[in-house]
Amino acid sequence: MSGLHANGLNDWLSAVAIAAGGWVLGQVVYRVAGRVLGRMARRTATGLDDALVEGLRAPVVVLITVLGVVAAFQRLTFSERAALWMDRVFHVAVALSVTWIAARALDALVREFLLSRERSGDGAGSARLLPSVRTALRVLVWGLGTVVALNNAGYDVGALLAGIGIGGLALALAAQETVANIFGGITIYADKPFEVGDRVRVDAYDGIVEQVGIRSTRIRSLEGPIVVIPNKKFTESIVENVTQEPARRVRHELGLVYETSPDRMQRALEVLREVVMANQQVLEEEHLVCFNAFKEYSLNILFIYYVRKGADIFETQSRVHLEVLRRFNDERLSFAYPTAVELAGEYKP
Repeated sequence: MSGLHANGLNDWLSAVAIAAGGWVLGQVVYRVAGRVLGRMARRTATGLDDALVEGLRAPVVVLITVLGVVAAFQRLTFSERAALWMDRVFHVAVALSVTWIAARALDALVREFLLSRERSGDGAGSARLLPSVRTALRVLVWGLGTVVALNNAGYDVGALLAGIGIGGLALALAAQETVANIFGGITIYADKPFEVGDRVRVDAYDGIVEQVGIRSTRIRSLEGPIVVIPNKKFTESIVENVTQEPARRVRHELGLVYETSPDRMQRALEVLREVVMANQQVLEEEHLVCFNAFKEYSLNILFIYYVRKGADIFETQSRVHLEVLRRFNDERLSFAYPTAVELAGEYKP
């Protein structure tokens, strides 16, 4: 005898009791987890256990209930075709329940990790990355879970993937720029080459970072306009973080006229050193001043100094250069430049 007629009343009562027991056990676990485990989790310093308890309650209850129904079904006898069909249904249900648990657990781990970095100050901007990372992980976990569920249901997953391969390839090609920018954004958050408020240089752009998104970064250029740069640019180009420099190096070459005597040249070098030492509140003590070349129209002085971190680079340069100009004028040191006669001499046959 097969099918429904092979099962007696006791078999049906036993199966219903087992299924109901599974449901009751699930409800008990749900309430115990909410009260006892939840109370214990709230006493700890970390928020991870709170997130796990709250997030895993519902999927664990569903899994226990499904396992109870599976156990109840095994108490009954059905036709071979019905048994095969129900077996596949149960395999899919178990696979999806386990996927739900994995997705919730991974989501809680990532959420707590990013938020803890944000709170500690080690990962500024991590909270802004959280929605995108959580969405990406959900898609990944549920995609894998669906593949496992289809495989358990008896479908040829390989043939199914091959059938949508051409469409997937076209979609991938169309979305490759977006994917590259998203991974670029993740790289920025992971490596932290810069943060909001930093001044950076990338390619021909120089400005202050105002917002770092998952797909693009907004920089207010020194000229004023907002520049939106795709995040993949930061993985393909050399990024210079001006803000994180210990000091800003400023290099100049000053030319004095050939009429300058050796003593006056020595005095020019001393004046430049005095200017640096008189501005130690904005300049580093380290500097370089030397008479380094006989140029075509001038006696050349190499002048290198370092602006302290935190000092306004433009204001400091103006301050130093005005003082150099004032001191050179007081010392009657003349800057050189090609005269009209000298320029004409360049073209003599």
